[in-house]
Amino acid sequence: MTIRIEDVGVDDPRAVALRRVLDEDLTERYGTQNAGESPELTAARTEALRVHPEEVVATWLALDDDGTPLGHVMLRRRSDEWELKRLVVPAWARRRGVGSALTATVIDRARAGGARRVVLQTGHPQQESLALYTKAGFTPIPVYEPYRETMPNSLCFELRLDER
Repeated sequence: MTIRIEDVGVDDPRAVALRRVLDEDLTERYGTQNAGESPELTAARTEALRVHPEEVVATWLALDDDGTPLGHVMLRRRSDEWELKRLVVPAWARRRGVGSALTATVIDRARAGGARRVVLQTGHPQQESLALYTKAGFTPIPVYEPYRETMPNSLCFELRLDER
């Protein structure tokens, strides 16, 4: 199987559908952790996780030979930070190199854009993501904004591009 990476608009219907798959997965993985929290904290976390279209540098889909979407990722800029966002590979498409191909695409684009590093935020329930990011060379960093206040137990990582 060949994986083709396609640069698409943030509102591409296939990208939107894959982000819904991610949202459902994250709700299942994190739902019990957030049970009983205040509505204010829930709203603040929702805002911290929101990706504003004007911050998105690029959105990519991984497609198989017949054009079936296998995965999705975004690269966003927030001030001086380049952030890998919304990487999703549905369970049925995993273990084919999709996540690695999308991660490499983000890194290449950030490097071409002059980024000194790429950062990302994830959590303990996402073991597949942790393995992928570690394999790609990301290393742990302290929780950064906008996640520090609303998700202090996040796991955050960076990949230094200025050292390679």
